[in-house]
Amino acid sequence: MTSWTVLLVVLCSSLTPVLGCDWLHHYGHLSNKSLHLLHQMGGQLTEEDCPVPFPSKFYDRIRNATVMSQLVFIRDSLELIAGLYLHDNRSSVGWDTDKTERFLMTIHRQVDGLNSCVSTNRRADSRLRKYYRRLETRTLYNTGGSAVSWELIRKESRRHLHQLDVLVACIRAAVANGRRCTT
Repeated sequence: MTSWTVLLVVLCSSLTPVLGCDWLHHYGHLSNKSLHLLHQMGGQLTEEDCPVPFPSKFYDRIRNATVMSQLVFIRDSLELIAGLYLHDNRSSVGWDTDKTERFLMTIHRQVDGLNSCVSTNRRADSRLRKYYRRLETRTLYNTGGSAVSWELIRKESRRHLHQLDVLVACIRAAVANGRRCTT
């Protein structure tokens, strides 16, 4: 009986911040909106391969982490995605300016929502930041901000947003079942 009580207390204390996180209820809408705007701001996504391999291992590893670490990972990923678009040199690509700004505002709304759930002092693994810095350097800086490099950024942003959707679905299932995210 005592072990069940301890297990229940530990489970409740680890999931309480997540269950109280109102952001999880709004995530699907905001995520769909950001993906829709990302699609609308430009034309067809490029078929070109990105010079930086997609970090599938980051997503595999974070699925085995605590829910709080997963939320920090999602928040930091969204911040880093938005950071890719903060360059002044987007003039080479013919994106719809209004849709691009609305896309970034939607990403920032997601980050703000996550900041209400997790400590702003907590940060994801520094390797995540290194990946985004390498992505930025090998696409935007090495090409002078060409239209092709911006389309690669948009394509990779879409891939990351889809993976973050999968991670949120996994968190929701884990919270509902009282287990860790393992898919």
